[in-house]
Amino acid sequence: MDLWQSLMQGFATAGTPINLMWAFLGCLIGTAIGVLPGIGPALTVAMLLPLTAHVEPTASMILFAGIYYGAMYGGSTTSILLNTPGETGSMVTAMEGNLMAKRGRAGAALATAAIGSFVAGTVATVLVTLFAPLIAEYALRFGPPEYFALMVLAFTTVSAVLGQSMLRGMCSLVLGLAVGLIGIDQISGQARYTLGVPELVDGIEVVLVAVGLFAVGEALYSVLYEGRQDETQNALTSVAMTRADWRRSWPAWIRGTLLGFPFGTIPAGGTEIPTFLSYGLEKKLSKHPEEFGTTGAIEGVAGPEAANNATVTATLVPLLTLGIPTSTTAAIMLSAFQNYGIQPGPTLFQTSSALVWALIASLYIGNVMLLVLNLPLVGLWVKLLKVPKPALYAGILIFATVGVYGMRQSSFDLFLLYAIGVLGVVMRRFDFPTAPVIVGMILGPLAEAQMRNALSIGEGRWTVLVERPLTASILAICVLVLLLPPLMRWLQRRRSWKQAAA
Repeated sequence: MDLWQSLMQGFATAGTPINLMWAFLGCLIGTAIGVLPGIGPALTVAMLLPLTAHVEPTASMILFAGIYYGAMYGGSTTSILLNTPGETGSMVTAMEGNLMAKRGRAGAALATAAIGSFVAGTVATVLVTLFAPLIAEYALRFGPPEYFALMVLAFTTVSAVLGQSMLRGMCSLVLGLAVGLIGIDQISGQARYTLGVPELVDGIEVVLVAVGLFAVGEALYSVLYEGRQDETQNALTSVAMTRADWRRSWPAWIRGTLLGFPFGTIPAGGTEIPTFLSYGLEKKLSKHPEEFGTTGAIEGVAGPEAANNATVTATLVPLLTLGIPTSTTAAIMLSAFQNYGIQPGPTLFQTSSALVWALIASLYIGNVMLLVLNLPLVGLWVKLLKVPKPALYAGILIFATVGVYGMRQSSFDLFLLYAIGVLGVVMRRFDFPTAPVIVGMILGPLAEAQMRNALSIGEGRWTVLVERPLTASILAICVLVLLLPPLMRWLQRRRSWKQAAA
């Protein structure tokens, strides 16, 4: 009953005219940036962070959530019509959806993608509603050692998964931890690593780093390294599904949802793994396997799109209950929470319950909005692709500059912004993931404080960090996350050597 009452209060908050406007705006922007190739939700949320600093926290979180899952909806449009995925999660959709579009069935592909996204988003939101409070209630029993172990788990999983190389991920994490230490020490009150620069005494704003790495870095990288692409567009047909399409799509929607949700709750590398797994499952179970890769199978669009959106919605479970981001955009949203002085974690459901339940309620509302936006207005979204890339990235740089300068009216912040932007270009050029930098900056000082509290409890004994069963278990998982991938690669190489020798 408490759960139902909390959700109804969330709907009352999310249903106010101003919050409905923010939800609609988030869905609109999210769909638009999902359609535009190369402009992702992480970049957009990072760019809007400074501009929404004076907006009420609940409204800005509703906006960011709408942008996040709206981008997943919009990404299918370019995948199907242009064979150009707007998002990495839409890569699989492009495989079958574009083949369907070439046969004149673009409308059916777009319809099953939009409806599948709606079904998956709604079911995943119900699961978030049911499970998030239970996880938060259990996590309230955690002490400083458990919190420290959880943050170490966040460091290792995000660094090991969000990138092509574990070593590069760890280097990015160390960079984030180092930047997070700049400023006043919370306990001693001493200034650390400021190099005598007065502007660094208060530390470096997470928002500034996020905007520099994602928005400025992405814009500069595109100008420097991405050439002009000639794209051919398939004709847009009527957005309607036949009875056979419905019969083949709905089981794929359900399977994709149930496959994608668990992947969102764990740091498993974003939406790529569940979408490819869903595609493989649909191909195996389909009664028309000959259509896959030839004429285009509608199940190959329905299942991966459902898995994609279920994964995105499920990222809110670890973010809200444990303060652990399992994707790049979730890491930026974590910095948005901290921008308002709110720390996601087990106590969030007690300290900011109105915000949490309004955010969850807005997911239900946003899914309906996105269905309405995507099916009738698909022709409008396609026209966005005619926006010239130079104008698009020039606009991003202007928004980023104005937003960061508006935070403190400091010219030093602008120099720092573009220096971090150049660093972002270098990281992107050499495949260093940027999300661990943000995670290290946000969670580093918190992990330091929890470690000090744990050592105080243990009277200076380091063994206090492994004495409790839960803490030891979490740290053991961290070790497995670090050791298992290289071990598996070594075993695979050894097996291939034996086969070659035989």
